[in-house]
Amino acid sequence: MKKVIDVLFSFKTTLVLLAILAIGAGIATFIENDYGTSTARVLIYNNLWYEAILVLTTINLGGIIYKYKMWKHPARFIFHSSFVVILIGAAMTRYIGYEGIIQIPEGQTENRMISLEPYLQVKIQQQDATYYKEFQKEFANTIYGQEIEHFSEKFFAGLVTLVNNFDHNIKYNNKVLNIKYNDYKYVKKDSSSMGILIVDVTVNGETKTIKLPGKRGQQGVVKVEDFGDTIVTLEYGSKILELPFSIKLRDFQLERYPGSMAPSSYASEVTIIKKDGKSYDYRIFMNRTLFEGNFLFFQSSYFPDEKGTILSVNNDPGKWPTYLGYFLLTLGLIWNLFDKKSRFWKLSKFVSNKSIASFAVACFMAFATTTDLKAQEQVNVVKNPTDMVLNYMNAFKEDSKLTAQKFSHLITQSNGGRMKPIDTLNREILHKLSSANSMFGMQPNQIILGMLTRPEIWRHVKMIKIKTPKLKKLLGVEESRKYISFTEVFTKEGKYILQEEAQKASLTKPTERGTFEKDILSLDEKLNVAYMVFNADLFRIFPRVHDGRIDDNNTWYNPLDAFQFFMGKNKEAVETMTRGFVNSVIEEKYEEANKFIDMIQIYQEKVGSNIIPSKSQINNEITFNKLDIFFKLTLAYVLVGFIMLIVAFIVVFNPKIKPEKTTKLFFAILALLFAVHTFGMGFRWVVSGHAPWSNTYESLLYISWSAVFAGVIFFRKSLLALSASVIVAGIFMFTAHLTNIDPQITNLVPVLKSYWLTIHVSVLTASYGFFGLSAILGFMALIMFIFRKNRPHLDEIIRHITAINEISLIIGLAAITIGNFLGGVWANESWGRYWGWDPKETWSYVSIVVYTFIIHMRFVKKLNTPYAFATASLVGFSSILMTYLGVNFYLSGMHSYATGDPVPIPMWAYVTTALVFVTIALAYKNRDLKDTVCHVENQKG
Repeated sequence: MKKVIDVLFSFKTTLVLLAILAIGAGIATFIENDYGTSTARVLIYNNLWYEAILVLTTINLGGIIYKYKMWKHPARFIFHSSFVVILIGAAMTRYIGYEGIIQIPEGQTENRMISLEPYLQVKIQQQDATYYKEFQKEFANTIYGQEIEHFSEKFFAGLVTLVNNFDHNIKYNNKVLNIKYNDYKYVKKDSSSMGILIVDVTVNGETKTIKLPGKRGQQGVVKVEDFGDTIVTLEYGSKILELPFSIKLRDFQLERYPGSMAPSSYASEVTIIKKDGKSYDYRIFMNRTLFEGNFLFFQSSYFPDEKGTILSVNNDPGKWPTYLGYFLLTLGLIWNLFDKKSRFWKLSKFVSNKSIASFAVACFMAFATTTDLKAQEQVNVVKNPTDMVLNYMNAFKEDSKLTAQKFSHLITQSNGGRMKPIDTLNREILHKLSSANSMFGMQPNQIILGMLTRPEIWRHVKMIKIKTPKLKKLLGVEESRKYISFTEVFTKEGKYILQEEAQKASLTKPTERGTFEKDILSLDEKLNVAYMVFNADLFRIFPRVHDGRIDDNNTWYNPLDAFQFFMGKNKEAVETMTRGFVNSVIEEKYEEANKFIDMIQIYQEKVGSNIIPSKSQINNEITFNKLDIFFKLTLAYVLVGFIMLIVAFIVVFNPKIKPEKTTKLFFAILALLFAVHTFGMGFRWVVSGHAPWSNTYESLLYISWSAVFAGVIFFRKSLLALSASVIVAGIFMFTAHLTNIDPQITNLVPVLKSYWLTIHVSVLTASYGFFGLSAILGFMALIMFIFRKNRPHLDEIIRHITAINEISLIIGLAAITIGNFLGGVWANESWGRYWGWDPKETWSYVSIVVYTFIIHMRFVKKLNTPYAFATASLVGFSSILMTYLGVNFYLSGMHSYATGDPVPIPMWAYVTTALVFVTIALAYKNRDLKDTVCHVENQKG
């Protein structure tokens, strides 16, 4: 017995259990992506074996808490014990609670919901008697006047029967019906499907095999089988459940962004009617949930005709135990960072007591070289054969500056309904066409103004970027050329040269597209954008007055559409302003053009007053655009990182150098860059009106910010850590400015309009910076291992790297854990459930488990080495990359940015992966550094 207890309550067992939990959940996300949510739940999330591992992990944790008397260290005891409380709450939700959907047309009252989880319902009819059994949860009701007996049998959504050997006898009228599991068929790529359950039903010695297809959120297909004197009806799928009260939908309200079909918000005005006749009114909308008893109702969707609401329902008795666990977890983790007896404090003291100013970024060459960010290429005007064009370009460059500036202050409406200055649109257009921020000595506003007013000239200007030699050859241009003109993709007869190739490329699967196909599709998109600029299609600058009323949806129109759809004086005014402005620019009468711009501005302010931004908002956004803070920061981070790399070569291999002053100088530089980065994030927040981490571009900026924050605030005395932090920031900032990542400021979808978004995402995403820093430090340590032979001073550097690495991991693990569970609170407050095994949620959970594993490796002797820790911290970052990039672009889910087929994996990803494993392999031969991690006394927990 003692041996069993010793094994059960050992740290080796802890690591094994954590590994199983992480691997199982990770695999489940791929199953879900291919075979649907129900299949993933059936095979893993809700399966007995996975739940057993969770229970064993909890028992293991409880035993370790008792074995090492953690109650003597309150902070450690609280956050470890909180997981037990959370599991209890989760178990209550899992086994007692249930979810469903209720659909209510306007003006109607409803008290029935349909379950999300499947039931196997069996109805037996014999003469005048009816018997009923269900396989899901306790069920009691009366059908056809017959009393139905209670039956309790967990069905585990179908496939769990593989483990439980589903085989049951149902007694009725002194007879027995046997129902036995036969098979289960997956339905690939259908998240609503519950699969097809196949069972054998035996009555009076006769056996029939029955296929039962099920749909999530819908009633299953009813199968009726005749066994002579017995009729058996089976149904597998969702089931109608009755609520203990009724809900009447008085009104459904849908608001859209101005001029767009994109929903801004939607809400249900309902009346809750109880059985005792009492009632009350309530407004349900995104991030405002209705609580009635243990039932939670949240705004999920709406009828296609917008005349009814769809509410998701969650009966959750485990809410408050779960919230208590979340609170204890947050309290314990934060307290641990301030507990002077914690390992975090001992590591911090160890680091601060040692002079590590002389240790710099060593051997980060591979990462630094991947960030060879070229400065923006300034393209000279390519001469056109006609002197007229040359004269026009030279004159326009000088004379149009003031007009272009005034033009940039006009307001335009995006397809998504966002109101923004034309300055923003012009910059987006030029960047799309040429990947440049200026050309020909002109700013974007001048260039786009020229394209709008003199398209016959700008069609010949070489400003559209192309890349691949094969595409250049196809177009018949020199291989050295980087830009082509709009007219170069058309024959003299006006035929589009790329038509066939573009069609072939578009029909090729994204994963099979090469650089040639990608460049063709990119060029095709750029040509479409250029064409729309020439025709002013993108410039929705005119609000409409119709029959004396402003357009109901506040839709704004481009000039050509305004000419077509506007009526009366409204149409006359728009035509006069547009033609007057364009003709004035063509005739180079810029003062007159400025007056027409003023007229358009007055028209916008008068007719579009309901939605037009204030002048201060417009000026702020234009100023933000001009500053271009983040691109400049990218260059600064890469430059500083490169300089630190040079210092690293000098310092690391010459330990006699003590560059204290250099460390202080670098700290001052990074502190300044950090201040600028913080200002930029705040400025973008002001301009966008929401926290700047709601899309891929913004989150990359925020991860970079958190990496520099980690260096400047926590590791400011270490040149090594400062160097690593700026490299991480440079990598993520560089990634943010890749051409396939959209930097546009966009409107938020309704569910993201929540203060919980700000809290949850800021804490969670900040952890990525710490984990990135940890991965870089691990890579550095491995480089040191490669070169440590006959260089004993490198051993001390490795120990310091490892100490800082573990500090960073502890902070990162605390942040991702707190952020993840705060996300659970947000989810519960927004849509009535705090965990749904969405791939993003799941991989966040996997990352928590992975880093928990890494942090606790030191309790297993063979794993308690700097080499093992460095390797684990580097490889462990792959879970963060999967959480952030893999889920967003390769797996489906509510958090995913992907649409359709996943984007192909870039070549640099394979190269980087190979580099990592080659480095690990080369470092292995010199791994024998006997000292335990950082000489710091190990603590249990």
